[in-house]
Amino acid sequence: MPKNISGLIPFLLVAFINAMVDLGHKITIQNTLFKVYDDATQVALTAVVNALILLPFILLFTPAGFLSDRFAKPKIMRWSACSAVFITSMITLCYYQGWFQAAFGFTFILAVQSAIYSPAKYGYIREVADNTQLAPANGFLQATTIIAILTGIFVFTIFFELLLTGQSDLTETNVIRQIAPLGWLLIALSLLELWLTTRLPRLPAANPALQYDWQAYRRGYLLRENLKQLRRSTLIWRCILGLSVFWGVSQTMLAVFPAFAKMVLNETNTIVIQGLLACSGIGIIVGSLLAGRLCRQAIRYSLILIGGAGMVIALTAIPSIQNVSGYAIAIIGFGFAGGLFIIPLNALIQKTAPKAKLGTILAGNNWIQNLTMVSFLLVTWIIASYQLSSTLFLQFLPWLTLILLAPILFKLKKNMRS
Repeated sequence: MPKNISGLIPFLLVAFINAMVDLGHKITIQNTLFKVYDDATQVALTAVVNALILLPFILLFTPAGFLSDRFAKPKIMRWSACSAVFITSMITLCYYQGWFQAAFGFTFILAVQSAIYSPAKYGYIREVADNTQLAPANGFLQATTIIAILTGIFVFTIFFELLLTGQSDLTETNVIRQIAPLGWLLIALSLLELWLTTRLPRLPAANPALQYDWQAYRRGYLLRENLKQLRRSTLIWRCILGLSVFWGVSQTMLAVFPAFAKMVLNETNTIVIQGLLACSGIGIIVGSLLAGRLCRQAIRYSLILIGGAGMVIALTAIPSIQNVSGYAIAIIGFGFAGGLFIIPLNALIQKTAPKAKLGTILAGNNWIQNLTMVSFLLVTWIIASYQLSSTLFLQFLPWLTLILLAPILFKLKKNMRS
């Protein structure tokens, strides 16, 4: 744990609960789709769920950055937690009424508060950590988020299966009513998150005099200006592109693998399938912590290169595997390589960005990443709508990753040397 960072522990707890709330509802919807649908249809609908989570990050790019720069970041996190209590209450009502489509739609609303919360979260690290602690602090944040995701996957999936025991009529309405008590867990976690935000130390706003031009936002002017801000630093831009490719590939993997594993393993238990996907989180935790330790003194390009190569190798192996243990090892390897890859890139962005523009740059980073992920998911949905096998998806994915990463890594090396 980085030393002398006041407020890091309550902040990590807030990040933990926030990730669990977001993941809990998403995993409930995805598990319902897994039970009701198969192969291409399941892939397409899962892609839609993931896209709904990402769209707010695209639509709220400039307002989220403005709020993070204009107001104190702990205050932004507290407002977001307060809104999550209301949203999870409405989701719980949808569960009990059997309103699957409405619950499906609330995925988007829950993601709106996450989109506002995200730049404040990453900007908070910069405000409480100096340059030598950025990489370790990012490593702990990444590990905390992934541990929360892993915890959420297993807690919500295990309760999902237990609540669904004995239910033979697996329609959307019946499944969502049967697992409705999970909504109370979402509400309890939201209330805990709200309380934890009150424990964060008070920090001043980065730019309290900042004014927001809503008319310029509607015309798209602010979006263009903020994107220009990202492009002013070639190093920051290359880091953002690298992160975007990683998360885009990861989203496709998350959308396609459950249907693939269900077909290859003939497995209908969501605990097994979600457990395999959770293996990537285990790998990311280990890779992130290792990268944070190795980058304590200087941010290393070699870690980024090793991480990129490791992801391609792991993705190449997955389609040829035929057993659970083999999938687990390959997916852990993918996550480990991803952890080595993303921590140095995030630290480079935070270290290079001007403090007064950090919120905008981090929101822009989120915008580009989420636009890339939505684009990957849109292509996944289009291809799945033509009933393309999930096996072909996974066979093509490593080649796509290699083609996209190679030029980015080559140019990034030149930027880091200059």
